[in-house]
Amino acid sequence: MRLIINGEEHLISVTNLADVVAHFELEPHLVVTEVDGTIIERSNWEQTNLTDGMKIELVQFVGGG
Repeated sequence: MRLIINGEEHLISVTNLADVVAHFELEPHLVVTEVDGTIIERSNWEQTNLTDGMKIELVQFVGGG
């Protein structure tokens, strides 16, 4: 499937938003997701089915000082 993730085109084999987070090996509790301009709560990631061409933003929080 062709997805635009953080502004870059990716061809990956996923079906839902949870699969995308896992594909990039991100810590789910540190990630905020947006699909086509709508923020998706973590509890809805598995129910958020994706289709070719969707735009996804993944924002990961990191600690620092």
